[in-house]
Amino acid sequence: MKRAFVTGGSGFVGGRVIRELRTRGIAVAALARSAGAVAQVEALGATAVRGDLDDVAAMQTGMAGADVVIHAAAYVAEHGPIADFLRVTVAGTEHALAAARAAGVARFVHVSTEAVLADGKPIVQADETVPRTPHPIGPYPLSKGLAEDRVLAANHRDFATVIVRPRFVWGAGDTSLIPKIVELVKRGKFAWIGGGRHLSSSCHVDNAVEGILLAAERGRAGEIYFLTDGPPVEFRAFLTELVGTYGVAIGDRSVPRWLAQITAALTGWMKAPPVTRTAIALIGQEVTVVDAKARRELGYTSHVSRAQGVAEMRAS
Repeated sequence: MKRAFVTGGSGFVGGRVIRELRTRGIAVAALARSAGAVAQVEALGATAVRGDLDDVAAMQTGMAGADVVIHAAAYVAEHGPIADFLRVTVAGTEHALAAARAAGVARFVHVSTEAVLADGKPIVQADETVPRTPHPIGPYPLSKGLAEDRVLAANHRDFATVIVRPRFVWGAGDTSLIPKIVELVKRGKFAWIGGGRHLSSSCHVDNAVEGILLAAERGRAGEIYFLTDGPPVEFRAFLTELVGTYGVAIGDRSVPRWLAQITAALTGWMKAPPVTRTAIALIGQEVTVVDAKARRELGYTSHVSRAQGVAEMRAS
């Protein structure tokens, strides 16, 4: 691999992808829709391509000469108008695929999520043979599943598409998940769902990057790979440790799962509901996945341990 094109490069995962590619001496062009995004990707060493996921022409130009496209951009809110999710995540993926084909790129790696399995029931030791749910619980799981459909359908003998699904991405530099939980704790708005002592898989951001780049190099065309930190961990203990790196004590307040579900059902019409069905499905009960396929086929090692990742968060 000599040249890569990255979408979502100003985000948490996409930014780490750019950083690692540049460390390896690989040239990177990255889509940037704002002046701030341009500054971010250029600071990481990428060439900024001004445009957004609606701009097929800009992406096609930026992808010229690329060996691989790494598509990390998506609409990641847990709540909001379905039209926003469909426009950014689904149509945006269609546009990125079209641009890559037109530019003659050989490989396309799509960063997805275990949320495509979320239907309200616990996800227990799921591997890639578990079919996506026909009834996704919320706009984020729905849109990410539809995007996967587009990626798999685009796979062709001269255009290899590969999907990776890291579960619960975390680490130093996170600008969304853990900071949002920290803010809820500070405002007295956080409560464990059902005690929080269920099991959860996780994936440090640098482990996610490891898997993404391995998929770019050797992932089998048309295949899906889960990525994790290894064996699952108790969600309550792990999240308490992560939030603690911000100097915040998360506390013991808990609500029964049935009460959280009723609250989500009754407040789902609100612009900012106190809890969503998607959140309950993904962090309020067991979500464990198996990454044996990535380890077997890609040589994936999850080289950053949870202890190392937490230590980095404390230091930062």
